Order: sequence, then C-alpha cells, then structure tokens
Amino acid sequence: MSNTLYDRDWQQWLAQTIQQLQNHEFESLDIEHLVEELVDLGQSEKNALKSNVMILLAHLLKLKVQRDAPTSMKGSWYSSVLEHRQRVLSQLSDTPSLRRFLAEAIAKAYPDSRKLAIKEGQLARLGVRAPAAGDYPLTCPFTLEQILDEDFYGE
Repeated sequence: MSNTLYDRDWQQWLAQTIQQLQNHEFESLDIEHLVEELVDLGQSEKNALKSNVMILLAHLLKLKVQRDAPTSMKGSWYSSVLEHRQRVLSQLSDTPSLRRFLAEAIAKAYPDSRKLAIKEGQLARLGVRAPAAGDYPLTCPFTLEQILDEDFYGE
C-alpha cells in the first residue's frame, strides 16, 4: 500500500494541494492524484445531472401513463417533477458546459427511469390500476424542450 499523503489523509492532501497552487509551487504538486480528482469531479457533476434527470423522467412518465391515478398520488409526482427539474436547471445554470451532456444523460437515464416508473406503478394501492410494462414507451417520449419546460408535466 502506498504511503503518500493522498492515501493517508485526503483532506490534508487537498489543503496542501490548494496551498501549493496558490503559491505557484507547481513542481511540488502531486499531479497524478490531482488529475484523478479533477476527472472524478467532472464525472460527479455528470452523475448528479443523470440522477436528477432519471427521477424527473420517471415521474413525467408516471404522470403520462397513470393519468387515472388519484390526485393524492399524483401530487407527489408533480412535486418531484418540480424539484428535480429545478435541480437540472440549476445545474445547467451553474455549469453551462453540462448542457452538451444533457442529451446523453437523458438517453442513459431513460431506461432506468422507465424501470423505476414501472416498479413504482406496480406498487399502486387503493384500487388504482397498475399499468402494464408495455404501457411505458421503450424510448423517451419527451423532447428536450418538454423536459426542461417548467410548465410541462408529461400529460
């Protein structure tokens, strides 16, 4: 096992790296781990976007497919759509370059969104019809514009 500061105490390594950068001590930098952390940071932003898109799409799908669900059930779906759409919009506002990844995030998230919507639909109670898996489209039925439209709810 390596005995570098990075391996022993990540927080201390981070503080040291920041100090080295601020002091222009570039020759002292742990370049290998710095690059690794920057790559991870970029991937983390993409993963957060994909996660929010997945929940947003799942609840848009439920609102589209389960139109006959009671208002009490649909209320939480509307709230989830509002919350996760706002998270996506905030991420895109804070990091505009993520917009280039959005179409890919939707494509990657949709199969999981569909699976989530199907599984949650099977948990329907109180005499609510549980939709068949075939009721959920295999490909995303929403456009990018609809997904980002603050007044669109899949219906």
